[in-house]
Amino acid sequence: MELLTRTGFEFGFRWLHVLGGICWIGLLYYFNLVQVPSLPGYGDDNMARQKTINLIARRALWWFRWAAIWTLVTGILITGITENYFENFMSKDSLTGVGHNAAISVGMVLGILMAANVWMVIWKNQRVVLANAVGIIEGREADPAAAAAGRKATLASRQNFIFSLSMLYFMVGAGHFYSVFNETATSGNAWTFFIIACVLIALLQLNALGKFGGTATTNKLLWPYESHKNAIYTAVALWAVLWILSEVLLG
Repeated sequence: MELLTRTGFEFGFRWLHVLGGICWIGLLYYFNLVQVPSLPGYGDDNMARQKTINLIARRALWWFRWAAIWTLVTGILITGITENYFENFMSKDSLTGVGHNAAISVGMVLGILMAANVWMVIWKNQRVVLANAVGIIEGREADPAAAAAGRKATLASRQNFIFSLSMLYFMVGAGHFYSVFNETATSGNAWTFFIIACVLIALLQLNALGKFGGTATTNKLLWPYESHKNAIYTAVALWAVLWILSEVLLG
């Protein structure tokens, strides 16, 4: 019964972590690449739009937000059940190597921030949007706060979409690519890479929250979030910057 050993439990939680991540990120891509770009196609048929939000988006959001929690919790449990996971972390004496540690640290920051966005921004504002949809279906006046709430949720969702490419790259790359840097990367360079990455991530996050000029469509700094195509371009650009930075500092 190898699955019941420590190694088996570690593998089991990794499997559950990936399973949750597939559900979470899959729905993130559904919202950003399918649902949100399709809603304008309803045109003047507002009732059909609200029914879609109430019947489909509500159910998708349930799986979306709980999959985020599942992925976050199983990820934390992996670090707890793996023997000596954080011992000598980001140093040459690390069990898994400094290259792995630098990559997984960036992936962790992105994953934790994305989960926070789901619950603290996206779901908080989507509850207003969902309540408004029910109200309109039942014949009540539209909630004037719904548009602003929807806008904030969309900005955070597209920011998560942008983060997801780099998050998946460094999560997977930690064990399957960045181990080749274990012999060349120094502790100082690993920390430098991690700090620069965190600064770039923080600036993007603050921008999506409207801290640099508000959340109105007139704010040119919000260009990355104004369409799913813009978000794709920005996601690739962020990944490219972080990848090149890692090659320079860790290689």
